[in-house]
Amino acid sequence: MFSRYSLKPKYLALLAVVLILAACGGAAQPATTSRPEEEPIATATPVKELTATSASVAETDTGDSEVSQLNTYAIVPEESTASYIVDEEFFQDALAKYGINTGLVDTIGSTQEIDGQLQLDLENLASPLGTNRFEVNLASLTSDQSLRDRWIRQNGPEFNQYPLAEFTATGVEGAPNSYTEGDEVQFKLVGDLTIREITQPVTFEVTASLEGDTITGVATAQLLLTDFGIDPPNFANTLAVEDKFEVKVEFTAREQ
Repeated sequence: MFSRYSLKPKYLALLAVVLILAACGGAAQPATTSRPEEEPIATATPVKELTATSASVAETDTGDSEVSQLNTYAIVPEESTASYIVDEEFFQDALAKYGINTGLVDTIGSTQEIDGQLQLDLENLASPLGTNRFEVNLASLTSDQSLRDRWIRQNGPEFNQYPLAEFTATGVEGAPNSYTEGDEVQFKLVGDLTIREITQPVTFEVTASLEGDTITGVATAQLLLTDFGIDPPNFANTLAVEDKFEVKVEFTAREQ
């Protein structure tokens, strides 16, 4: 996620992010904290037993007992991708040190280690959501530079220590009241994103469609590294990273 970003994701709606942040720097790795390249990637704790009830029924106590049908869709990791997109500027020393030409580039890091589910009432997308929580293993993010990937795991954001990003959706904004299968809809998924044990309110812009039992879509959000306690990397004469970044989730979710 930024002024000029694009990138990848996961639950219908949303995801989540996604989450992911990282954009941390593509280079320098402090010798005092570096570890062997083959160090294993941290494994994020899986979503805590998300209930996969495809036909949960919620009743609203209105006298007439209005009933809304919640459909449950689980993210399909192998068909989804969560990514970060961040602006990096490389300076004169980058070519000699890392073989990277000088200039401004959009750096992308992605992972398919995403998990979660979305529960909606397809008859009324603006109705209250069911259980909508998504997780991403940040320590599994990979970009075009292994040095960058190792640095954000061991240093900077320390994703080996804080591997889990979690997004919990709390509401939908701008969704149509009804939905026709095959139509592409756009809406906002509002919720809380936790990274490095810091929680911030986040709104994902979502475009999605339903075909049969499968929802596919893209969710994006614009975030700041500093909002999650991450100092944008800046290595003299080598590179500088923007504070703002984009999270992009390209997701497939299948009904349970």
